Parts: sequence; structure tokens; C-alpha cells
Amino acid sequence: MELKERMRAAITAGITGDALGVPVESSTRQELSLCSVKNMLGYGRYDQPTGTWSDDTSMTLCTMESLIRGYDIHDIAQKFCRWLFEGYRTASGYVFDSGLTTFMALESITSGQCTALTSGKDSEDDNGNGSLMRILPAALYFRNEATETFLARIHEISAITHAHPRAQIACGIYSLLVRALLDEKGKEAAFQETVSLALQQYESTEDYKEELRHFMRILSYEVLTLSSDDIQSSGYVVDTLETAIWSFFQHDSTRSIVLEAVNLGLDTDTNGMVAGGLAGLAHGLDSIPDEWLQALAKKDEVTTLIDSFIDTALKQSQS
Repeated sequence: MELKERMRAAITAGITGDALGVPVESSTRQELSLCSVKNMLGYGRYDQPTGTWSDDTSMTLCTMESLIRGYDIHDIAQKFCRWLFEGYRTASGYVFDSGLTTFMALESITSGQCTALTSGKDSEDDNGNGSLMRILPAALYFRNEATETFLARIHEISAITHAHPRAQIACGIYSLLVRALLDEKGKEAAFQETVSLALQQYESTEDYKEELRHFMRILSYEVLTLSSDDIQSSGYVVDTLETAIWSFFQHDSTRSIVLEAVNLGLDTDTNGMVAGGLAGLAHGLDSIPDEWLQALAKKDEVTTLIDSFIDTALKQSQS
């Protein structure tokens, strides 16, 4: 695939994974083993029509829209606030799901208590996956920056809502893997490069180094050898990252990877979103049923924004 097509596939597969997971969010693995997700469903947990995507996609769309006009951390944050408090860039005109850490951070911006540079929550309890779920556009946009600058931008965008070093590292590892896959490295080579760079970058800074122990199943490659029983699929950011990477290495098609991630249960929409981004980069959209893509809410609007963002990101790399 051409670079443009791989980038489009990554974002589209992520959104598709999000929409597949919305109806069954919070379902246990045991429940899904009895009635697994095989197709795009409607209603369920949030009583939303087929193809409805969640806050994951809304915040991803806001990030893309902002980056089209150049990098401005405050503009990204303002678009997030418009999403949360005005229903901007939602599938149905209103917000039906938001994490507490995200809500508190954006409320502090709206109320004037903080700016985008100081709004992020950084306690031990603020390590949900609410920044990991939306970080893909940033990884695509800044992919040609030097690694240190690349990660600084990823961390800064994460920290609009999630400023704890653990959440930032999770976004960083994921973004490094996205970048390696963009270079058309095979899965194993891309993962090896990711681990090497992550250790190199994070071991040199005390605040980050202390947090690396939480990622040892990834950084030791153990995650690749685990069984599904060993994979937790909760909203904890480390669990989500492990779920995405594990699912990514279990299959060789985008459809199978996304369904694997969703059917692990619990935070199904975000697991589908994060795994889908990796799957689309490596395998494209050929295995995604067209009826799933056609069912996505506001499909034409979303597709137009994706294409505009990718054009901008490609020009960014040439300037």
C-alpha cells in the first residue's frame, strides 16, 4: 500500500473498531464468548444506532481537524471542550460517554482554571486510556520528527487530559509502533524497534524510568507469548496497550484483529480503536466488510476529514 492509503486505513480501521465495540462495552469476556461480536451491531449498551462511534472517534476527529491548521495545543484542547460540552464532532449530536479524567481536565479549561498546558490530571488514578484512544493522528502527523521531539509532542497532547507519566509512556510506545509500521517494517521488526527506542528514551528520564516497570510485559516481549487468559481488557491504559498489541500479533487481517480486541470484552470500543489503528497500518482495509464501513455514522463527513488530514500530514513531512 502507498503511505497515504496505509494512513487512511489506520484511522478508518480504528473508527470501525470503535463502532464495533460501542454496543457491547462493559460486557465480560464470558458473556461475549456465548454471543461474540461478528458484525456491526446497533443499540446495546448505549442504545445507539448501528455504526455509532464513541468519544474515542470524536476526540480523534477533533485532533485531526485541529492539526490540519497546524499544531496548536490550545486549539486541540478547545475542540475537545466543544466536543464534551456542545456535542461537537459526535455521531449523534450529543455525548453519551466520557471518562472522568477527561471530563475533569476539560472542565478546568472551560472554567478558566487551567490552560491546555496545565489541565492534565496526573494522579495514580488518572491512568485510564482516554488519551491513548485518540493519539493516532498525532503519531501520523509528527512521524518525521526526531524521536525526542516526536515523543515530546505525543506526551504534550496526551497531557491535555492525561498527564501522568504512565499514560504518556503508553501513548509514546503506541506512537513509536505506529511510526515503525509506517516505515513498512514487518510486525516483528517494527515491535523490536519500538521496544529499543522506548527503553532508550524513557530510561534516561527519572520520572519515566520509574514507570517502566508497569510496561515490562511489553518491553520484555512477554506480551507476544501470553494466552488470552493473561490479557486484561479494562480501561486501564496499560491493559489497553497490551490488548491492542496482543490482538495485533494474533492475526494477519484487519477484520480478525479488530474482532479479537473487541471480543476480549470490557472496554470494547477503545480496545477496537487502538488495535484497529495498528491493524489498518499493517493490513489495510481489504478484509473489513464493506457493509461495516458503509454503516459508520456520518461516513462521508468522516471520510472527507480523514482525507484532508492525511493530505496535510503528508505535506507536513515534505516541508
